[in-house]
Amino acid sequence: MLVFLDESGDTGRRVSSGSSKFFLIGLAVFDDDNEALLCDQRISLLRKELNRSNDFEFHFSDNSDNVRKAFISAVQPYNFYYVIVAINKDPRKLTGDGFNSKSSFYKYACFMVMNKVWPRLSRAHLIIDKSGNSTFQGELRRYIRNKMDDQSHDKIKKFKMQDSASNNLLQLADYCVGVCNRKVQKKKNWQLYYNMISAKEMDFQIWPK
Repeated sequence: MLVFLDESGDTGRRVSSGSSKFFLIGLAVFDDDNEALLCDQRISLLRKELNRSNDFEFHFSDNSDNVRKAFISAVQPYNFYYVIVAINKDPRKLTGDGFNSKSSFYKYACFMVMNKVWPRLSRAHLIIDKSGNSTFQGELRRYIRNKMDDQSHDKIKKFKMQDSASNNLLQLADYCVGVCNRKVQKKKNWQLYYNMISAKEMDFQIWPK
C-alpha cells in the first residue's frame, strides 16, 4: 500500500496581505503496489509523448491547460483514490493559537487528512513531499505516529520524505490537491479539471464550515 501526501496553498494567516485563502492537504492512495508502478510508468511515458525532458515536473499550478488535461487523462485508468482536506483560513472561522504557528498548522493538517484513511491503512508506505529541515521532518513523523492509535506501526510500515520533482506519484498527489484547490476558489476551468478526476475522490472536506 502506497500513500502520497502533498499540499496546495500556504499556512500563512495573513489572508488580506497575500496568503492563500485556503490551505489544502491531500493524499493519493494506491492499495495495490503494482498498480502504483504501472501509473508511475505511464507518467514517465507521458513526458516522452509531450516531448518533455526526463526531469520535467508535472505541477498543476505551473503546467499549461494542455499538459493538465493530458496528465489527468493519462492517470484516469489506474486504481487509486484521493482524500482532501481544505482548511478555510478566514480569521472569522479558523481560531486557535496553534494555527498561528506554521509548523503546528501543517502538522495538524497532516493529522486531519491521515485520520480519514487511518482505518484503511495496512503496512503502508507514506511518502510526503519534502519540506523543512531534517528536524522538522522528524517532528512530523513523530507527530503523526503519536496522534494515532497504538497500532501505528502496523498502519505505517515506512515513512519517507521525498522531493516531488523526482517522484511521479507525488506529482499525482499534487494534481489531486491542485484541482481541488481550484475548485474551492472557483478559478477558471475548475469544473473541467474536477469532472475529469472526481471519480477518484474518496473524501473532500472543507473545514471549518
